[in-house]
Amino acid sequence: PLARRHVLELGAGTGAVGIMAATLGANVTVTDLEELQELLGVNIENNKHLVTGSVRAEVLKWGEDVTEFQPPPDYILMADCIYYEESLEPLLKTLKDLTGPDTCILCCYEQRTMGKNPEIERKYFELLQMDFELEKIPLDKHDEEYRSEDIHIVNIHRKRT
Repeated sequence: PLARRHVLELGAGTGAVGIMAATLGANVTVTDLEELQELLGVNIENNKHLVTGSVRAEVLKWGEDVTEFQPPPDYILMADCIYYEESLEPLLKTLKDLTGPDTCILCCYEQRTMGKNPEIERKYFELLQMDFELEKIPLDKHDEEYRSEDIHIVNIHRKRT
């Protein structure tokens, strides 16, 4: 289902998720802050022989202009992006600015129970539901080998107006 699809990864870090999508035929832009671009470039280069779509790295700071990432992608991928309270509102703004009516956001995160993490997670999903519909993917639908009780996957779509 990813072949020839336009995919954007937010908070890519090492780029592993986006590069994997590119090996499945997607045309991927992995995004993160300036200081991670070198690492992303190295990882893209080291895995280019596996890519059947395309992959490139770009700087995207949440909450800032997303014009260069338009039109809206088919998919937005997010892995472990919910952990820092100050980033919640900029992340939500970026999601609103990037998504079209048909954009599918796949959000995977580890549920953390220490410190402020439960409160940050609750606030994120509360704010997200103002503009988006959420569907939690049940654990029995996760990959058997990698599933874990504390890893969650959520399918997110823009609310229809």
